[in-house]
Amino acid sequence: MFENLTDRFDGIFGRLRGRGRLNEDDVDEALREIRLALLEADVNLDVVKNLVGRIRERAVGADLSKALNPAQQVVKIVLEELTASLGGQAMSLTYASKPPTVVLMAGLQGAGKTTNSAKLASWFKRQGRSPLLVGADLQRPAAVEQLRTLGSQISVPVFSEPSDPVEVARRSIEEASRTGRDVVIVDTAGRLAIDDELMAEVGRISGAVNPHYTFLVIDAMTGQDAVNTAAAFNETLELDGVILTKLDGDARGGAALSVKEVVGKPIAFASIGEKLDEFETFHPDRLASRILGMGDVETLIEKAEQVFEKEQAEQAASRLLDGTFTLEDFLEQMQQVKKMGPLGNLVGMMPGIPKEARGMEIDERRLARVEGMIRSMTPTERAQPELIDSSRRQRIAAGSGMQPSDVKSLLDQFGQMRKMMKQFAGFGTKKQSPKNRRGNNPKRGKKGGNRTGGGRTTPKGPAEVPKTPLSLPGLDADGLSDFGLR
Repeated sequence: MFENLTDRFDGIFGRLRGRGRLNEDDVDEALREIRLALLEADVNLDVVKNLVGRIRERAVGADLSKALNPAQQVVKIVLEELTASLGGQAMSLTYASKPPTVVLMAGLQGAGKTTNSAKLASWFKRQGRSPLLVGADLQRPAAVEQLRTLGSQISVPVFSEPSDPVEVARRSIEEASRTGRDVVIVDTAGRLAIDDELMAEVGRISGAVNPHYTFLVIDAMTGQDAVNTAAAFNETLELDGVILTKLDGDARGGAALSVKEVVGKPIAFASIGEKLDEFETFHPDRLASRILGMGDVETLIEKAEQVFEKEQAEQAASRLLDGTFTLEDFLEQMQQVKKMGPLGNLVGMMPGIPKEARGMEIDERRLARVEGMIRSMTPTERAQPELIDSSRRQRIAAGSGMQPSDVKSLLDQFGQMRKMMKQFAGFGTKKQSPKNRRGNNPKRGKKGGNRTGGGRTTPKGPAEVPKTPLSLPGLDADGLSDFGLR
């Protein structure tokens, strides 16, 4: 969503690099470009004015840190102020001392209330809670049935009955207490536009259940209309937070950057995909870091921790470093990485990725082909790839629908990776024997004797690292194209 804005910031900061000291002209030039970039991203005009004003106040005449060049100083200021505009810190939920904790979901029709109600229930389950979904949208055909289908996918019960929405919501609290459910999520009806009838019904439901949290679900693709919708709902319901959907889309992202300052309510959660597990707590600092092209290491680590077993990961790393990493290990690691989400999203979280790579599309079918070749091998061949000769390559290629040359390329690059990782693990680990230490060598000439110059057998400086690029199986020499980066 923020690729264009990230590219603009890259250009702005790139032009500041190499300047000796910031002056007002430098700051004004950068701020003009930042202002234009934010407006083009559909950020609210008042938010842009406030943000740019705060950046200018801090940047003009600022004493540069000795460790930072001017571009880094501006990046630091912009990062902090952008984080503040997005809400400062992640919203923390507390639970009712006397269960259940009630969450009311509101929003316009089509924003994704029903789907995100199920996503939120799945999130609560990951926190160790026992949620109950409530179908109080009795106007839209099959809305309750949709909620039941989603609930069955995450093993969360759904309560509803063909009566009045307010009565359904009220009785759901009794049902939760009876069944021992400690979180109730009420999915309400929406309209195509804000009207008095919509607000009146949501208001009555809110009065009946006294929710601990009221979340407004808004579509980030609608731009400033999303901000206006949030402001209107907040006047009636006193929102506690906003759930932004479709943050994985290609809209300009102005709603995400505007809603906190305009409405005064934080973004609580973000929906980053269509799957029910593609839903996460909104972290302003992490999004600001990604917008500025600095990656999002914390989210990447969290995703890895969710899918990788610590002991298995440590064992795989140990085998990789001592040269015993097998194709079976590699296949297992591929499966775990796929669980972390689309590779394109993971690339965007990595710091230091060039903007050319961030914007590229990754064809994950390439990974499937690599997986197919490995699965066409016998367990012995996966453990000992050196056993695979010409006839075995032909059999593997036929079984995976590939060419023998593709199998050979995979084996060659896997062998190269394993060899290089073993070399890296050995750097600096060899110890000198006592007889080879300085002053203990019996062959060293005595003082005053006939000595040859130096006696050094290796050149000065650190050991030279091989210049052959490291590439995973399935990558060709440029490290990208076999994965479908283009």
